Amino acid sequence: MTTLELVVPGMHCAGCLSKVERALRTAPGVLAARANLSTRRVRIDSEAELSEESCLSALAAVGFDARPYRNAQTGDLTAQEGKRLVQALGVAGFAMMNVMLFSIAIWSGSDMDAATRALFHWLSALVAIPAIAYAGQPFFRSAWRALRRRSTNMDVPISVGVLLTTGASLFQTVRGGHYAYFDAAVMLLFFLLVGRVFDHRLRARAFSAAQALLKAQALKAQVIRADGGREWLAIDAVTPGMALALAAGESLGVDARVLSGVSDVDTALVTGESAPQAVAPGDELSSGVVNLSAPLVVEALRPASRSLLAELVRLMEQAEQGRAGLVRLADRVARLYTPVVHLGAALTFAGWMLAGQPWHPALMAAVAVLIITCPCALGLAVPAAQVAAVGRLMRRGVIVKSGDALERLAAVDTVVFDKTGTLTTGALTLVSQPCPEVHALAAALAVHSRHPLSRALAGSAPEHLPAATAILEVPGCGVEGDIGGRRYRLGRPDWVGAPMPDHPGPALAFGGGDQPPRLFLFQDRPRPDAREAIRVLQSRGYAVALLSGDRPEAVVAAAAEAGIEQVHAGATPLDKQAHLAQLERDGHRVLMVGDGLNDAAALRTAHVAMSPGSATDLAQTAADIVFQDGALMSVVEVLETAGRTARIVRQNFALAIGYNVLAVPLAVAGLVTPLIAALAMSLSSILVTANALRLGLRR
Repeated sequence: MTTLELVVPGMHCAGCLSKVERALRTAPGVLAARANLSTRRVRIDSEAELSEESCLSALAAVGFDARPYRNAQTGDLTAQEGKRLVQALGVAGFAMMNVMLFSIAIWSGSDMDAATRALFHWLSALVAIPAIAYAGQPFFRSAWRALRRRSTNMDVPISVGVLLTTGASLFQTVRGGHYAYFDAAVMLLFFLLVGRVFDHRLRARAFSAAQALLKAQALKAQVIRADGGREWLAIDAVTPGMALALAAGESLGVDARVLSGVSDVDTALVTGESAPQAVAPGDELSSGVVNLSAPLVVEALRPASRSLLAELVRLMEQAEQGRAGLVRLADRVARLYTPVVHLGAALTFAGWMLAGQPWHPALMAAVAVLIITCPCALGLAVPAAQVAAVGRLMRRGVIVKSGDALERLAAVDTVVFDKTGTLTTGALTLVSQPCPEVHALAAALAVHSRHPLSRALAGSAPEHLPAATAILEVPGCGVEGDIGGRRYRLGRPDWVGAPMPDHPGPALAFGGGDQPPRLFLFQDRPRPDAREAIRVLQSRGYAVALLSGDRPEAVVAAAAEAGIEQVHAGATPLDKQAHLAQLERDGHRVLMVGDGLNDAAALRTAHVAMSPGSATDLAQTAADIVFQDGALMSVVEVLETAGRTARIVRQNFALAIGYNVLAVPLAVAGLVTPLIAALAMSLSSILVTANALRLGLRR
């Protein structure tokens, strides 16, 4: 099986995506084609060597330019598109303000002579025509691509209306007519570009989570040759069976098995737990773990392309594509809306001509129909409500990153929490109460270790500690040293000679000299408002579950303290992703709240994802929403706001549709000029926006 990846910048909607996939499946040798709307990428599979030229030709035949995928290229394309939209918005805004100044002079000057009126019309044309030619490009290009493919989209009637209005206004200006509507054309473009820029900015981050995960992968590995020599190879060149040297502090780039050495490793990517795991010969390690304390020699089990990290990247891109299937309302109604609007405008023109009217008023009535039915209010119905809701949440320390997150939140019926760092604080706390003398002795050894449990113990100790000498840290076991002429140990209970405690959290043992073994017990406590947040969620009908990679006893204890009955422990990142995918298949809409590297794929798979501000960069990238204060009541606040936003959106749709029901008959009857149509369109947009702003007024 060979694979080719292409970037198709022209994919903007679900219709584009399906056309790209269908076109590629007709290319010679192609078995499957999977397009990703968020990343503008398409993956093509074949059993034989695939012709890049044939795939590019197949896409060109249906109107799509494409190029081979290169790393980080998609981010550059997205940034370029956003820059062009902002520039177009600036040009449209500048032109609208200046043309409206000329129009005000014409409106207020009822006794204005023909020469002065013509001058103002020419000044308006001088400003408006170049601005429309530049600012209208996002709509004109999209409409032209659709027409070339013998299809249509929402940009077709927009482009036709703008061009007809501009052309008719220029004609009136040339012949010295009384009316010109350049102000209507630039105002229409400005309002539409506002919605387009907002939509683009909120969607621009959609592709970045998988790329961020790739940055966590080691790029090289130190290979031990058969003759004992060592060399550095690119991680993609490592094959199964190779022996690799993993120094302390290094990250593992492939899945491997320990051949020799004993150490502690950070498995946060796999389990989400901050407590290191002791490893010895025979133990298997997943890619992404970090060696903490002593050198290891490991054997590669799988190539980097089949490692845990690579699998997580694939899962995240698949989940991301599922989100990209949430198509904008304008795209969903375009197939019906566009032909209906065009037919209505054509029938208006024909009706006026059959009634014996001149062609010019007939054309103006048709143009008024096109403008007044412009979907600006319909297009703003969702973004305006989202802007108000996002502003409200931001004032409460909650950042909404995804454009349609609030829309998806309104459908949530299940909330799944990760444990460490999400439901709990993520900070290990000493819960046992040793006597001060033993505490000080143990802390005297703990200050010489970088192990997280030792750090927690040292941080809770008295200020003045006895001096410890002859320190020896034994990887995977603990630390020992001399205090007051006696030898003591601090570390694993079995190494110190203490019985294993019946305790859900981690533990350290201290003993030696004249002290019998003593246990120091640690626990990661739930956040202060965890129980209240869970109670409120359950009282409002949400199913609440805890999904963690930690040990079952620790997960069960945390769930009991927070009041959660559904518990799933010992879950790997792939287990978490599979569990959420199964919930989605069962018809549930899941909000996942997680903070760790191991939660990234699950966050991308969930219907909606949230992370606390203390989460890893990758988890925050994968999440739709980040709450800064770490309070779990923010989850309740976000769900409440999403429900209110959904109600406002429905009201906005009713206002936008009602506006068209009232205004279209007036335009058909010739009672509305293109300028009045543009003003009415703008008024409907203002009405929708004002309704949405009520979200920000509620406390």
